[in-house]
Amino acid sequence: MRLLAPLEPRPSAPLARAHPLAKLAGAAVLMLALFVTVDVVTAAIVLAALALAFPLTGLPPGPFARRLAPLGGAAVAIAVLNTLFATDARGVAGGVAAAMRLVGISVAGVMTLATIEPTDLADALVQHLRAPPRFVVGALAAWRLAPLFGQEWQILGLARRARGIEAERGLVDRLSSFPGRTFGLLVGAIRRATRLALAMDARGFGRHRCRTLARPRDIGARDLAVLGAAVAVAVAATAISLAIGTWRPLLTF
Repeated sequence: MRLLAPLEPRPSAPLARAHPLAKLAGAAVLMLALFVTVDVVTAAIVLAALALAFPLTGLPPGPFARRLAPLGGAAVAIAVLNTLFATDARGVAGGVAAAMRLVGISVAGVMTLATIEPTDLADALVQHLRAPPRFVVGALAAWRLAPLFGQEWQILGLARRARGIEAERGLVDRLSSFPGRTFGLLVGAIRRATRLALAMDARGFGRHRCRTLARPRDIGARDLAVLGAAVAVAVAATAISLAIGTWRPLLTF
């Protein structure tokens, strides 16, 4: 699997066509509902809602599952650690709840970001949130270049092995070669960023405070429905958990 390979949603999918800010706000609501509590019921309801909404994203199931594969190991580790080192009687339940909470927050974030087209998000930030165009255009360029880091990481590894610097015959060799390859990746990123900044300034980016938008887009009823559905899921999950008596706040004073 190529590192940092973007997930491409189906353009005609309902959630893929929703407004970027509506999807970000909906994901923030779900994440907040999971963040403020550590209980199995709330996390289970949110995860069930995300599973039902996944077909609406238009994302390919296989690449999406592979992208989240490392999350499974992290969730298991968190569940085991919370169970072993729990200070109350809810050891196993607390560990499972913490793991499900992590999975829910991560899945909501990945589903949202994978269905957002970077240019649409940049235009939305400038049009609706009045974000500085110079910063937005720079962030957009950085986002577009992110997949190149995976390619450069592999190229650096092949070049270093061709020169006899890396062997990567085992885990110890890979760990020992990580700092050198990371430094080379950092140097390459700085050089590319410098060239890109000079090219963008030469083409007039950031020279004027006011920039026109190529694709202005208003927030419609369908976008508000996406946000409303996220709010409804968060409220329902919290209300059911409170009614059952399993809701437990993250911080207690």
